Amino acid sequence: MPGSTSPESPFRPHVPPEQWNDWRWHMRKRITSLDKARQWIRLTPEEEKAVAGTAGKYRWSVTPYYASLMDPDDPTCPVRLQAVPSPAELAPHPGSEVDPVGDMLYRKTNRVVHKYRDRVILLVTEACPVYCRHCTRKFHTTDLDGTYFRDDEGGDYDEDLRYIAEHPEIRDVLLTGGDPLSYPDGRLEKIVSALRAIPSVEIIRIGSRFPVLLPQRITDELCAMLARYHPVWLNTHFNHPKEITEESAAAVDRLLRHGIPVGNQTVLLRGVNDDVATMRALMTGLLAIRVRPYYLYHCDNVTGVSHFMTSVEKGWEIMEGLQGHITGFGVPQYVLTTTLGKIPVAPPYFSHVPDGLLLRNHRGQEMVVDRRVHPITEADVP
Repeated sequence: MPGSTSPESPFRPHVPPEQWNDWRWHMRKRITSLDKARQWIRLTPEEEKAVAGTAGKYRWSVTPYYASLMDPDDPTCPVRLQAVPSPAELAPHPGSEVDPVGDMLYRKTNRVVHKYRDRVILLVTEACPVYCRHCTRKFHTTDLDGTYFRDDEGGDYDEDLRYIAEHPEIRDVLLTGGDPLSYPDGRLEKIVSALRAIPSVEIIRIGSRFPVLLPQRITDELCAMLARYHPVWLNTHFNHPKEITEESAAAVDRLLRHGIPVGNQTVLLRGVNDDVATMRALMTGLLAIRVRPYYLYHCDNVTGVSHFMTSVEKGWEIMEGLQGHITGFGVPQYVLTTTLGKIPVAPPYFSHVPDGLLLRNHRGQEMVVDRRVHPITEADVP
């Protein structure tokens, strides 16, 4: 299995199997300092500078499991690029925004974001096992005060559940954050059961990167609990073939055996997966473990993330290298996420205009973005 992990390495401490297989141990032992990181990789001076420079601005956390996938000596390792801070996170970038996808524009309560008529996202928590450096909600990983979603200590969801219940057009709820599976089973079940008790909610979805970042979290007990509230779907986030391991395959298998379909949402990332060979290997590898490729996201021009962006032309090149070259249902839909929603990067949703690129959503609303895909103008935003 590509990327199968082994905790044994000159840079990696010996971990007894009973601890390595316990997701709670990994959460307790997350890498949050230079000293801990040096047990797993040979940090470059640039990485050390970035860890220091982002302290107090962007959170940093890596599970031992995910650290074990990193090449200890190669700072361009695609797993390492996603997990270890970079000086580029602090560099200014034209047009970058804290919230270019419009979460706060459509926020109806502290946790509910209602962008599409029949579905909402519920921001369950700010916590993640690994704070991905390319996160589109990077403001959730800041230590700065602001008006954005904050995870209250009391865990009160009454206002959020009431909003969903009072809007019967909402038939689909996506739990996201942060990562909802950061919660223990009991706390997560309270949320899922409360949603299932709302008659108009037909589908419950969970967005989680735990199958990639800490697959030990996907226990039989968790899967059995979720299965009590079907239909439940889970979308995860593999970005590179190295992330497809024996452990992640086993986690997916447990979900599927409990009737929970698993889809994947990949982000197109410069230096990580922005070539046809890597993307083909990723998509075919996902099919081999029975994960359905769902979206290929164009990287958003998020403050602190812009260095991962590619051109749209690069995305087209990769899509052309997939279509007809791998199984049809292994080809994801290439989309841009904007304040107007997800825009397929294909006619009639996407065309060239003198000022850049014209995007049109499912409602016929339009916006123009430049060649690097950051907003210039907007029209008819509800």
